Amino acid sequence: MILSLVPVLAAALLASAQSSGTQPPPQAPIFRTNVTLVRTDVVPRDANGRFIPDLTRDNFTVLEDGEPQTISSFALVHGGRTFNTLTPPPAPAPEGIILPSAPRPGAGDTGGRVVLIFVDDLHFEPEYSPHVRRLIETLATTLLNDGDLIAMVSSGPSALEIGPTYDRKLVASAASKVRGSGLTAGEIFRMLETSQGPADVRARAHLAFYTAYNMVASLEEFQNKRKAVVYISTGYDFDPFPEGRNSRDRIMGGRFSDPGRFLIDQENPYYSLNTATADVDLYRLMRELTLAANRTNASIFTVDPRGLAGVVDAGQYIDQSEWRTFLQKTQSTLRFIAEKTGGFAVVNDNDFQTAFKRIDAETSDYYVIGYYSTNADARKRVRELDVRVDRPGVTVSSRGAYSLKTPRTLPAPPPARVKKSPLNRKFKI
Repeated sequence: MILSLVPVLAAALLASAQSSGTQPPPQAPIFRTNVTLVRTDVVPRDANGRFIPDLTRDNFTVLEDGEPQTISSFALVHGGRTFNTLTPPPAPAPEGIILPSAPRPGAGDTGGRVVLIFVDDLHFEPEYSPHVRRLIETLATTLLNDGDLIAMVSSGPSALEIGPTYDRKLVASAASKVRGSGLTAGEIFRMLETSQGPADVRARAHLAFYTAYNMVASLEEFQNKRKAVVYISTGYDFDPFPEGRNSRDRIMGGRFSDPGRFLIDQENPYYSLNTATADVDLYRLMRELTLAANRTNASIFTVDPRGLAGVVDAGQYIDQSEWRTFLQKTQSTLRFIAEKTGGFAVVNDNDFQTAFKRIDAETSDYYVIGYYSTNADARKRVRELDVRVDRPGVTVSSRGAYSLKTPRTLPAPPPARVKKSPLNRKFKI
């Protein structure tokens, strides 16, 4: 009888509290977040550019947004072999935060590397197709090793989709399919001018970044492999040859300019607004790609197939000053993508074999450092990283930041003006 009265009394007390205007004390909020091991690959080199293999965990200092972090895992990978592995302890559990169980470190295959080859054939001209074919053949014999998990995708008409596979011969055999479709200066001059600049220039870049983003995002499932992306492209410029497009250049007064463009009210400020912010828009696209690469701890190595670029072909009727500006801007985009992810750009260089050997060394000799971030604020999406070594004269190469994955990070699909490639779907590994 007493037990049967307990629910009745509880209901009566609750009704009394509500009628008197008093509410029961609220429960303390519980914030849920994910605390996982943050891993970053570090390549220390001496003054002569040689890898330093005798460092210990005590030689390294890791700063996240300026705050020192405790190194929980440490491993040396030298010649593709892993040494001195320090297994991280379970993730700490700060008060008031409910954490999921941390994944078991070292789970899965830890041998070899993951190498993604992205051929941006939308951004190199058809005349460079033979150069890119030889470049890929050199890559297959110089950079790729037994045990590497390899995948290759193109952004345009080459329709490359290889892997993931351990057979590096497939990469060399696919080189014959490469076909560049980048726009020449003369084609840009003839294109219809819009408020977005030359038609298709932005659409092509959107499709290229969309495809590259899906490739890089597919690397998230790999936690214990060195991940490298070889990015073959001539770079990007949303406002190329502005003087030539508007018939203000010194080469025959813009010979290829479309007379119909002058029927548009170019004095209207809204006509040129997007052109004025072209560099900002391009930066946003590049930034999302670098954030995705840093989130998966992948380094991007950009390769410009133009090699050592000098003066432009006189048959294209381009002002040399505009050509130099265009060359500088496109190469700067390749440098930005590479350097922001801990890689480097191969530009103004015809010795691709030596460059690929350097990429091989960068991805075969390195340290893997892991820590649990002390910053539990999930609203802080991008975290700056700074890895230091206490030895003098040592240059450290590593990613400079990483980002938390948030909903709706994936960029919008490319515009319909460019025919979609069947390869711009989610790339699975």
